[in-house]
Amino acid sequence: MKELPLHTLAQLQSGELKQQHIKRLQIAEQLTTFPLEILTLSDSLEVLDLSNNRLSSLPDEFASLAELKILFLSFNCFTEIPSVIAQCPKLEMIGFKANQIESVPENCFPVDTRWLILTDNQITHLPESMGQLHRLKKCALAGNVITQLPDSMQNCHELELLRISANKLASVPDWLLSLPKLAWLAFSGNPVTQSSETHADFLQASISEFVLGDQLGQGASGVIYQAQWNKAQLDSAQTSSHQTVALKMFKGAVTSDGYPKDELHCCLSAGEHPNLIKVLAQIAEGDDLGLVMEIIPSGYYNLGLPPSLITCTRDTFADEMSISLDSIIKVMASMAGALAHLHQQKVSHGDIYAHNTMIDDSANILFGDFGAATDLNKLSVSQVNQMQAIEVRAFGNMLEDLLGHYSQSSLHESSDLADKTLFTSLLLLTEQCLNNSVSQRPSFNELAQQISSLR
Repeated sequence: MKELPLHTLAQLQSGELKQQHIKRLQIAEQLTTFPLEILTLSDSLEVLDLSNNRLSSLPDEFASLAELKILFLSFNCFTEIPSVIAQCPKLEMIGFKANQIESVPENCFPVDTRWLILTDNQITHLPESMGQLHRLKKCALAGNVITQLPDSMQNCHELELLRISANKLASVPDWLLSLPKLAWLAFSGNPVTQSSETHADFLQASISEFVLGDQLGQGASGVIYQAQWNKAQLDSAQTSSHQTVALKMFKGAVTSDGYPKDELHCCLSAGEHPNLIKVLAQIAEGDDLGLVMEIIPSGYYNLGLPPSLITCTRDTFADEMSISLDSIIKVMASMAGALAHLHQQKVSHGDIYAHNTMIDDSANILFGDFGAATDLNKLSVSQVNQMQAIEVRAFGNMLEDLLGHYSQSSLHESSDLADKTLFTSLLLLTEQCLNNSVSQRPSFNELAQQISSLR
């Protein structure tokens, strides 16, 4: 996500920024009071980022920011959502991650809120007025102490992504699993999913067995390194103790998706599949949690890019990315097979996206990133089936995004009759996956068969 340019308080107070009619403002200077000079930008300011300060309140005049669309106040000292933000006529994206929020008053959010981030606070309950957020698409609530969702949220028919991991939910309401557009749902780390499974039989490695190399990547839950594994234990088929692997070391804190220990648990529960990144061992030594994985072969790259502030919940793609219909069919058939396997293991992935999918030039894929995964073992059979149907919608969104990207490419313009027929067949399949009636969607096994029959 593109970062905003950082401004200074001195620039603001001098009037320089007002003269520039700026649309975006970001200040991080350990502010303890809201700079009233910001209100002089009311005719132009659309994005305000005052994250990483020490603010705890907003002035009553805040609502005069009539053009404000995006407000980020993460990593501050708020204990209550300031109700004045509800009066901002165009505000639709709100972030209060990692404050000390305990209270969320009734009617404190604008009714047109589309994107709401309240991760890592101390919220115990949400107001009934949440049900009035008729445009809400993305809602991140992980890392709070919420015991139940307000029933009024069954009116949030546009909700597509919900993160409520690492809370205190004792049950999952049936209405939640029936929301027509919900596609990405994570609720691990709640009493309703608590598992006593320790994976003691899965190979345990010690951190001392590894020599770290280059950093390969970093996500919300941890850092991935290339590493040399000097094994203390050899399998009977192994003649060498040296192996180059990918080592993911988890951070201890709660993430936007939940607790790292739940990601580790779901990853080990997933089992083996040709299109899942293979896990070789686990590390669980005191505070050190990690996964030892096969290194992804060179030649693989991310199929997509993460959503933007504009697309909200949907993938983006590099302009130069090109993919044929045959490749789309191969990718989605492989994906359907991998997801059918996961759900057979009673694991939902929670983050089915092109940007979490690695692909090579032959359209072979490897799928990973279990940060938003949920163990479904304690749910009823009907709820387990509903969870699969929710993931099928995410699968349909991914297929729709790939077809959309293909339709804008030169490959589509030069397609023959056979390709046009294939394209139509895939569009029909997408419609089945996106059926607003959760029970009417196909299963992943059915999707794997249908897509494979097109090849």
